[in-house]
Amino acid sequence: MVIMTTNAILGLAETGEMAGNNEGRWWEAVQTRDASQDGRFVFAVSSTGVYCQPSCPSRRPRRENVSFFQQPEEAEKAGFRPCLRCRPRATGGNGRLRLVRTICRYIEQHLDEPLTLVRLGNEFHLSPFHLQRTFKSVLGITPKSYADSCRMNQLKSNLRAGHSVTRAMYDAGYSSSSRLYERTASQLGMTPDKYRRGAIAAQIRYTCADSPLGRMLVAATDKGICAIQFADTDEELEQGLKHEFPFAIRKRDDDFMREWKEDLLRKLRGQKINTALPLDIQATAFQRRVWSYLQSIPRGETRSYAAVAKAIGKPTAYRAVARACATNPVAVAIPCHRVVSSSGSTGGYRWGMERKEALLEMERKRASV
Repeated sequence: MVIMTTNAILGLAETGEMAGNNEGRWWEAVQTRDASQDGRFVFAVSSTGVYCQPSCPSRRPRRENVSFFQQPEEAEKAGFRPCLRCRPRATGGNGRLRLVRTICRYIEQHLDEPLTLVRLGNEFHLSPFHLQRTFKSVLGITPKSYADSCRMNQLKSNLRAGHSVTRAMYDAGYSSSSRLYERTASQLGMTPDKYRRGAIAAQIRYTCADSPLGRMLVAATDKGICAIQFADTDEELEQGLKHEFPFAIRKRDDDFMREWKEDLLRKLRGQKINTALPLDIQATAFQRRVWSYLQSIPRGETRSYAAVAKAIGKPTAYRAVARACATNPVAVAIPCHRVVSSSGSTGGYRWGMERKEALLEMERKRASV
């Protein structure tokens, strides 16, 4: 766990010193026009008042006229303007995206090792503060949260494959059983052993029914609804449930599921139901924030991915918002269909564009009545 101590916070003021330590490497990148360093820093030339990215094809400046900045904004605050040849602002985002992708691959390959911001900063020649800020601006989460998510996904995959808890734990990069149980208590909703046995032996009841959007499957544990899916046939629905819960005991039980099925059909038809549908779903903290906000969007209205990101306090995390919508396991109960593209197009939908458009049209008509 990375703990921001007083020294770490004070270290934010030392970013200039960190940059100073990198200037030799950065100057070499400028001299060789190293495109792999684009997005990691910019260099400014005092004699021209212009700042560029490392791969800029313009004539190389004298070293004494060059200053380095980690972000275009920093260069502009210092009075420099962007180069019209290399357009550092236009490509800076792509450079940051490439950098974050590289960091993600590194994290994925070193899950069994301590991944502090200091270590990542040393590996990618960035200050810990700048690395975290860049990473979060692209993905909407911190490197630590990304590593935690990777470990949890690997753990769940290992447990579902039937591996022992001990093997699954170490293969996923958890260093001790106490750390594992601490994490999984909230993220799995149960102990790893119970999850493993549950994934293999837990009972999930389900039913299939006709709906305004075609055939619909509603599945539930004893705690609440865990899946709402749409497809053209019952066979497709049952295969989808099997894919979602490969080792559970899946039992069709129309009588047990009747009340929840009827509530959901009433909700689809625009009728009010007495209580909220009980849900039994697992989610990261970020997914929960997104899904909770989606449930607050009024029927008949939509929001863009960017608007949702801004509303939850993560204005640059619109891609992460799109992923949260795409992984929503309970269609309609969490109305991810109400999130559309900023361009005005409908955007994607896990259960098909025709269903999304039909849902939105139904809700618009009922909202106007």
